[in-house]
Amino acid sequence: MASELAALAVVSAAVAGALSYARLATSRLPPGIPRLAALLPVLLFLPILPFAFSSIHLRTVSAFFLVWLCAFKLLLLAAGHGPLHPALPLVRFVACAALPIKVRDDRQQRQQPPSRSLPSGFLLSYTAKAALFAALVSARCYRSRMPACAVPAFDGAHVYLMLELFLASAAALARALLGAELEPQFDRPYLASSLRDFWGRRWNLMVPGVLRPCVYRPVRARLGPAAGVLAAFLVSGAMHEVMFYYITLEVGTGEVTAFFALHGACAVAERWCAARLGPRRRLPRPVATALTLAFVVGTGSCLFFAPVIRSGLDKAIVAECEGMLAFLERAARNLAAAAQLT
Repeated sequence: MASELAALAVVSAAVAGALSYARLATSRLPPGIPRLAALLPVLLFLPILPFAFSSIHLRTVSAFFLVWLCAFKLLLLAAGHGPLHPALPLVRFVACAALPIKVRDDRQQRQQPPSRSLPSGFLLSYTAKAALFAALVSARCYRSRMPACAVPAFDGAHVYLMLELFLASAAALARALLGAELEPQFDRPYLASSLRDFWGRRWNLMVPGVLRPCVYRPVRARLGPAAGVLAAFLVSGAMHEVMFYYITLEVGTGEVTAFFALHGACAVAERWCAARLGPRRRLPRPVATALTLAFVVGTGSCLFFAPVIRSGLDKAIVAECEGMLAFLERAARNLAAAAQLT
């Protein structure tokens, strides 16, 4: 843990320095090739940083933050598009680039005044989610005894809670630094009534937030909306293969790309059917939600989770979670003991 914290400090300083350079360089150059050339050293530097961590979680999460989200935001900056802009204050520029956050626009800020404090119910909600995640980690030893139909749901819940807790921690840090209202990162994906609803409006919203301007809109303008959707899913699949490389340190098998290609094709077919059937002939929402989640979990079990489970790294990931929970438990006991002494 001490070595990982030291690595975290070094990586954080390196990211702050690289992004400070990016802001300074782009402030003096027009959008286009000049900005892209100036940002190229940063874009080549960011993929190296996650290898500073030996922890699978820190390596993968830092890759998601820096190699995917931050790199795409810098590419948008090179083209002269948001969410980054050289005129932003330095702290906000670095935070918005390095963390999986999106600051609400000015109109939303006026409707809901910014605050550095956490929203009401935040701590209660995420305490409950953390407790459920801890329970899932503790129950992992019983996974092999579960019914075959329950295993994909168990794995999906584990990934969802782990990812939301990591992103919520980053959002809490950003809120404390910036004192700004942030866009939500998840919107109850377990209530999704279609694949388009799940991937576009509920699940890990920072990803569609960068894929829309980077991939979907340019392709849609040239080839139509169906091609834009397929291109966005294919790019998402390719970037997930990169993320899985940081997990397994092995070249991907293409299964994760196949997962997203399948979902992209199904999302296009779903839109086509919805346009022809009309709202009156759609399935009841509870049925649509059950079918959507069953499809996501079922295909995820066959294609998305397969590389990690096959390599045996799922056991290492769980061991890391157990170690982190034990570390937090010890820290809480130490804080309680110190409070009693004072």
